[in-house]
Amino acid sequence: MWLIREGRCRTRKELIAYTGLSRSTISDRVDRLIEAGYIRECGVGASEGGRPPSVLEVDPSARLVLVADLGAGHAGVALTDMSATAVAEEFAEIHIDRGPQQVLDWVREAFFRLLDKTGSPMSAVCGVGIAVPGSVDHESGRVVRSFLMPGWDDYPIADVLRGSFDVPILVENDATAMAMGEWWASWRASRSLLLVKVSTGVGAGIVLDGRIYRGAEDAAGSIGHVRIREEDDRVCSCGSRGCVASLASGRAVARELTRMGRDASSSRDVVRLVQAGDPDAIDVTQEAGRTLGIVLATAVSLLNPGVLVLGGDMAETKEHYLTGIRETVYRRSLPYTTRNLEIANSTLGRRAGIVGNAVRVIEHVLSAEAVDARLASSAP
Repeated sequence: MWLIREGRCRTRKELIAYTGLSRSTISDRVDRLIEAGYIRECGVGASEGGRPPSVLEVDPSARLVLVADLGAGHAGVALTDMSATAVAEEFAEIHIDRGPQQVLDWVREAFFRLLDKTGSPMSAVCGVGIAVPGSVDHESGRVVRSFLMPGWDDYPIADVLRGSFDVPILVENDATAMAMGEWWASWRASRSLLLVKVSTGVGAGIVLDGRIYRGAEDAAGSIGHVRIREEDDRVCSCGSRGCVASLASGRAVARELTRMGRDASSSRDVVRLVQAGDPDAIDVTQEAGRTLGIVLATAVSLLNPGVLVLGGDMAETKEHYLTGIRETVYRRSLPYTTRNLEIANSTLGRRAGIVGNAVRVIEHVLSAEAVDARLASSAP
């Protein structure tokens, strides 16, 4: 399946040559995958003498995926096909601190609205993906820890939603989902990508060789609470002082601008002021980027990524926050670690988490284990 999905093999003949399996084995497997709706024939290839071969591809319309990307103050839901292309989407201002019951009730109702809007049956849905701004246990689908999500710790998100959706339900960290979305949409030619999300808080997602890197305790990317100025009196949401999030997040910039007499209570207010050309907002935003760059310079030296992507609300300040990051990363890193490094804003914007979520679910549904299990259950 993955050979066809990745475009490595497009015909039965190419599959035989790549795998070394017999013609009858490949033909039987391909026929069963077509019958089950996983792949389809989509034309013919160039003839090498004799009958032209049928070209194979994953059928993007055979199944659907429901995904939700939940942030501290916003939410996005989408119904996608098997190529992670949205069939329908909905975005709203939903605050995660309203608690799991209210937020997940909204997600459930939004999912049903998307199905009704598109006339899609529930039976077409093969998986659900949920991204949240906190650390998660991927095996159980529970939130492990988040300072932005009071009342969510150890909450069984997957179990609760499984009451309405009897399909695989994957729970993911929001920055990690965004990293996968950005890599899939724009940077698959790069072996490694580091995405840093800066909105109300600060978090990061890491993709290495096309796979999400989570770390030993599923905590990779938790850079928002690295303490870099312990003498600083600004208190972070985690209770410590001098954390990256308390100095460089959208919330931190908004607080500084409020102190300077500007009307700013959130990262989106910061974006509004920067886009309006407010000089103080631009200065504070760039300084926040320089501060975050201190930690990112270390991350660049450790991981040596090919791409560093800025996502979240602060990416909407365009070059202003990014300029601060670039200044510090290039100044503090060895030249050969940044020689080919691309530092860029998100290409997907608010859709990054949706795309990444969909890709995660699709990869799970199309995994060899999942496909084999389904084919076995449908065998006569």
